[in-house]
Amino acid sequence: MSQDNVSSFTGRPLQDLTIDKVLGGELTAEDFRTDAGTLHEQADKAEAAGYRQLAENLRRAAELTKLSNQEVLDIYNQLRPGRSNHRSLIALAERLSKDHQAPLTSALVREAAEAYLQRGIVPEGE
Repeated sequence: MSQDNVSSFTGRPLQDLTIDKVLGGELTAEDFRTDAGTLHEQADKAEAAGYRQLAENLRRAAELTKLSNQEVLDIYNQLRPGRSNHRSLIALAERLSKDHQAPLTSALVREAAEAYLQRGIVPEGE
């Protein structure tokens, strides 16, 4: 991937992301978010180089670009031990799959829910 192909979540090319434009008020935080396409390209390169786990993480990150920062923070908080229960984590996994088309992230949450339950980190739920 060359720098010419890199763009932000808002579609701005990399060369447009300058400190002068930040200071001039031309850019917002949204202009510095990455997009799913860039993350998928990085994942493909990581996998080709033998970094399978990194590639999986980048693909999950690509799925999360569709969510707001608050939604990602909420997912993170629910995954913290003691913050949730097994049933609510499974419900979260289902929402990620159905509502957000995020099957990789859904599978990770489901796996965490099962591991947490087996280790007694979370209760089963009501």
